[in-house]
Amino acid sequence: MRVLLFTGKGGVGKTTTAAGTAVLSGRAGLRTLVLSTDAAHSLADAFAVPVGAEPVEVETGCWVQQVDSQRRFERSWAEIQDYLRSVLDATGVDPIAAEELTVLPGAEEVLALLELRDQVASNRWDVVVVDCAPTAETLRLLALPEALSWYVDRVLPRQRRVVTAMRPVLSRAAGVPMPGGHVFDALERLHADLADVRAVLTGPDTSARLVLTPERVVLAEARRALTTLSLYGYAVDGVVANRVFPDPPASAGEGGAWQQGWVRAQREVLAEIDESFAPLPVWRAAYGTGEPVGADALAAVASALYAGGDPLARHRGTEPLTLERRSGAVQLALPLPFASRDDVGLARHGDDLVVTVGSYRRVITLPSTLRRSAVAGARLSAGRLRVRFEEAG
Repeated sequence: MRVLLFTGKGGVGKTTTAAGTAVLSGRAGLRTLVLSTDAAHSLADAFAVPVGAEPVEVETGCWVQQVDSQRRFERSWAEIQDYLRSVLDATGVDPIAAEELTVLPGAEEVLALLELRDQVASNRWDVVVVDCAPTAETLRLLALPEALSWYVDRVLPRQRRVVTAMRPVLSRAAGVPMPGGHVFDALERLHADLADVRAVLTGPDTSARLVLTPERVVLAEARRALTTLSLYGYAVDGVVANRVFPDPPASAGEGGAWQQGWVRAQREVLAEIDESFAPLPVWRAAYGTGEPVGADALAAVASALYAGGDPLARHRGTEPLTLERRSGAVQLALPLPFASRDDVGLARHGDDLVVTVGSYRRVITLPSTLRRSAVAGARLSAGRLRVRFEEAG
């Protein structure tokens, strides 16, 4: 099954691009679902049809879904939230405030990804296209599965044993209820769900595409997004440069001079985009004269964008994390395009290697072959972090 994610800075046209790609897929005879994980859903507006929490067929071969995050929240977080509310209630917190305090930050986007997992597992679709939240939100939620996995694998079992053995004493001492087994079970189920999400998003048939407009501020964010997606092991296989001004006609007069100024400015940024993301393909979409609304208009935008090519083809993206032996040592290489030495931090904690890039952190559990080895050196070159391990003497 092909899974294709579109993300980018808010307002760059990722919904239009995702929807148009899905329409082309459906018209090629593939059962295609386009699903929004953005809390501010706009797929219904793009297709100009009512869309709900269940897939709706908008034309032959193409279904649209906007996830009902509240329903997913009740299924995945309710037991944990109930326990947290009981703790806050015991400490005298107002019930309304407690309700707000126990909402998982970013829950809507995270739980929408659980819906993506369910749709992929249903085997109903040949293609699933995802209209993601804006870049920053997408990056935060994609970091969560691995972070929660670390917590559940290392901390939760210990806490469960301690609380089970000491619940009566702890309850009296703390004056608040201790979590029961059902709370730990709910956390472990959420962990398993998010692990499934990560397996889908890092699968061989899944890739992301960055949507941007030819502006330097937007390009800078897209570069950072590529760095962070690579840090967490997510493949990016292409870039969409949207709203490119065409050359004005010779008869355009004063308005044509204004447009030509934009053409020149965008041309410089487009050259930077091509250079920045090479060898990834960069598709360009011209600035249209009207807003594309409805399946036909969306398909027309996507057809012009891909110019007859296969919109679902998975192009070679950034290389994944690799291990290789060199002269009696082992080198771990992690792609970090556009990262600078000042942005990158590296630490070893037991069996884990902690890599920090700016405000994002990934904890990499080392394979057994490296757990007895020490970090002998590290360097960042050609967009890859290379960490050298030597067996401890």
